[in-house]
Amino acid sequence: MISDIKQLGKETAVYGISTILSRFLNFLLVPFYTNVFTQAEYGIVTNVFAYIALLNIIYLYGMDSAYLKFATSGEGLDEKTTFSTSYNSVFITSIFFSLLFLILNQPISSIFVLEPGQNSIVYYTMGVLFFDAIALVPFARLRLQNKAFKFALIKSINIIINLFLNVVLIVKFKMGIEAVFLSAFVASVATWIILLPDIFKNLSFGLNRQLLKELLKFGIPFAPAGLASMITRVIDRPVMLALTDASTVGVYQANYKLGIFMMLFVSMFQYAWQPFYLKNAYRDDAKILFGKVLTYFTLAASLIFIVLSLFIEDFVKISILGKYIIGQNFWGGLYIVPIILMAYLFNGLYVNFLAGIQIEKKTKFMPLVTGIGAVVNVTANFVLIPIWGMLGAAYATLLSLLVMTILIFFISQKYYRIHYEFKKIILTAFALFLSYGGYIVVRELIDVNETPLKILSVCSFVLLIYLFGLVDVKSFKKLFI
Repeated sequence: MISDIKQLGKETAVYGISTILSRFLNFLLVPFYTNVFTQAEYGIVTNVFAYIALLNIIYLYGMDSAYLKFATSGEGLDEKTTFSTSYNSVFITSIFFSLLFLILNQPISSIFVLEPGQNSIVYYTMGVLFFDAIALVPFARLRLQNKAFKFALIKSINIIINLFLNVVLIVKFKMGIEAVFLSAFVASVATWIILLPDIFKNLSFGLNRQLLKELLKFGIPFAPAGLASMITRVIDRPVMLALTDASTVGVYQANYKLGIFMMLFVSMFQYAWQPFYLKNAYRDDAKILFGKVLTYFTLAASLIFIVLSLFIEDFVKISILGKYIIGQNFWGGLYIVPIILMAYLFNGLYVNFLAGIQIEKKTKFMPLVTGIGAVVNVTANFVLIPIWGMLGAAYATLLSLLVMTILIFFISQKYYRIHYEFKKIILTAFALFLSYGGYIVVRELIDVNETPLKILSVCSFVLLIYLFGLVDVKSFKKLFI
């Protein structure tokens, strides 16, 4: 069993290389934007990308997850038919959605809160949505075929093109925020072109109607579920824009993105986790194995949380060639970062608990769970932002993800009961509470040098994990040998 967890860890690391590189290069755009754009301009950029994130869900409607499920189901379906039906379905519907986008150009410009003369942003956005959508099923196939290096390379090329064009178009050609979306469009087209040889090699024209019906039955719930889930992550920006101003949104978004490090870990894990549990779902010890996976995930995520929460302020104040990770006028929002990190930690637990839902094809419950989460998020944003500003938005995100995690846990356990190690998970949370909470109390009561105190807090967490017996030393060594 340890060997299986070790294999999952290796796959997580492989996908992590590409994810970290891609996210890191993308993260470099944050200090770039916050140093060249005004807070209001950056607020518009983040607002449009929030809508792109929502529309991506509609364009794909869960077909990548449906493809993975049926390509590993062992139900007598050949892989080429499964790929072709999935890809052709997304391609056809993406054309329809994009034509609708063109027809509704003016209303969409108003929704995006664009200035006169910025309509080109709408067309670039449409292009990004189309080419991103028709690339996701091919990317899912790369994951299924364990072609992690190719996956990593293509993803990295996308970000490098995007980063390069951003710098050239903004610095040299002075294009302003339009350059952000033109760069994203060109990068998306380039990505699809690189994938074309693999697409044509595995593609047959036409649709298997019976398979399509099953794919849609499994995948369509991902659309409302994904939409509602994305709302919990992005609706705070438009709400904050309505209740405050673009400058506040810009500061909030810049600091929200510092939660990228926990999101990176969750994304790395998810890339490896989904194929892992689909392939191992029906082995005799699967439910014990999956329980141990959650224990190790919780330990790792908790360590990441305490390290980042304590040292994020030191990190952003590092000056590189006279520039900071985020501009100095954005530092006022650093206090929301620990809350965002914890929210992403709960998102990781949610990803763990999704296993039972997908294994037993109970995806119909996902819209209910994420819908409730979205309602909680929207309500909390309207209630808390007028009181606490951006801090209220951060707590709204945390609260909604906590609710979703609890709900998906109980539903998933009903249909596919996994033997989670609850005692170890609770003790991990207790160790985190003592270590991080102790730091906050000491910092408030005593005037001390914070750096040694931060290091002591991290060390105390690791020590408590050992003293509580949460990690078997022999088993832990096997993970790295």
